[in-house]
Amino acid sequence: MTPQEERPKLTLALSATNLGIVYFKREDLHPYKSHKGRSIPFMIDWYKDKGSKDFVISSSGNAALAALLYIQEWNSKNTDDALSLTIFVGEKIAQAKFDLLKSTAKDSHVSVTQTTRPQQSAFEASKRGKTLLRQSTDEVALLGYATLAEELGRIQNLEAIFIATSSGTTAEALHDFFKKGGVFPQIHIVQTTGCNPIAREFEPSPLQEISFADAIVDRTALRKEKVINAVSASKGFGWIVSNQEIADAVNLVEQHEGLKISPNGALSVAGLTKALSKNWQWKGAVVCVITGR
Repeated sequence: MTPQEERPKLTLALSATNLGIVYFKREDLHPYKSHKGRSIPFMIDWYKDKGSKDFVISSSGNAALAALLYIQEWNSKNTDDALSLTIFVGEKIAQAKFDLLKSTAKDSHVSVTQTTRPQQSAFEASKRGKTLLRQSTDEVALLGYATLAEELGRIQNLEAIFIATSSGTTAEALHDFFKKGGVFPQIHIVQTTGCNPIAREFEPSPLQEISFADAIVDRTALRKEKVINAVSASKGFGWIVSNQEIADAVNLVEQHEGLKISPNGALSVAGLTKALSKNWQWKGAVVCVITGR
């Protein structure tokens, strides 16, 4: 489990009337560094049990880091049954993320390669027999987020969940899980002015800019229709936030809670802030998923 923290000071700062209580779901404190640590290890185990030993992933950082950490952990405990991982990242990846991947990759079975076409490189590797870890198209990816939904479901009077979205896999998985249990918290997805193929179906993008939140990168959005249906069925919404709104959210959290979170982590808070400015109201618990660092 990751912490599920009440944030009363932030709640009061945001609103004294139209908001019950804000919780932070601290996926940035997950052992594999982000919410991707729920699904990526599950996928690896799923395919490993079916005979796969060689994996490949194209990632902007968080999914690759989760895969890297998990496979290195497996290999350290199973030296006679080692797995391999090839990571492809784009040339525009944030330097800090690239450096983190390179410095973390200490296993000879793991490689990190920067390329102009990381997705294409991953596809070609999969044609040569490697198992492609691609959450945007693989239904197995949905299953790994069941533990996240189970934990969120323990919050009393849960009314809404705000979560940053790239492919939309997590949002779709959360709605599917809750629906099976007969519980229907609103699912609110948050994307950026730099990349918003799903959220723009709910509100127009106000401008185009290179976003501070560099984890939102999926412009193809192959799950788009399913995610839109899930969000709509939950009576949630899709929000597009600007760099200014992200910066304001980072500052708001630090000022009132003494907590420093990254621009990617602050997306859910920025989405909630924007929703409140549009007169959305909740009497119960609203969760901001702090997806990663």
